[in-house]
Amino acid sequence: MTKKEIFKVSAFTENSVWKQILGICSALAVTNLLINSLVMGLGVIFTLALSGFTISLIRDLIPRRIRMMVQTLIIASYVIIVDLFLKAYFPEISKSLGPYVGLIITNCIIMGRAEAFAGKNSPLDSLVDGIGAGVGYTLVLLLIAFIRELFGFGSLFGIKVLGDWWQNWSIMVMAPSAFFMLAILIWIINSKSKKVG
Repeated sequence: MTKKEIFKVSAFTENSVWKQILGICSALAVTNLLINSLVMGLGVIFTLALSGFTISLIRDLIPRRIRMMVQTLIIASYVIIVDLFLKAYFPEISKSLGPYVGLIITNCIIMGRAEAFAGKNSPLDSLVDGIGAGVGYTLVLLLIAFIRELFGFGSLFGIKVLGDWWQNWSIMVMAPSAFFMLAILIWIINSKSKKVG
């Protein structure tokens, strides 16, 4: 497969959220605001891409019996970099994301890509696959956050776009709305792909 095909498959065709229903905890937790979703998405892209690259680079040196521990250690190292970067340069966003940045380590998408792709492909292909999977994840987060922030706060990226006439939907800023938005999104995408197929 070409790099473009690898990216397309991991970002869209086999999107981890709407196809495999992975990584939905953070998708539900941080999507009340677009900025939180964007920052979380960028953190996941960074972690997916570089952990995939690193794991692929040293996969022949990792003993099979400790493979999962080494992968977790590599992933955790990149998550710590993301967490420290946010605390140093974006303390408000870091505070609003709370423990969810640290929980990137346990994100099934990252471990899944490490096992399914990085463990069997070249470092560059694994980097592209990681970027693709991260972009696909981020797009889902941003779609959900767009609707939740617009209807819940009347704003986009913190900028008020709906006037005083708009009555904020308090349900949209609560966790259950993320669950329903994700379910509706998965239903729409999967029903469209079945019609195309």
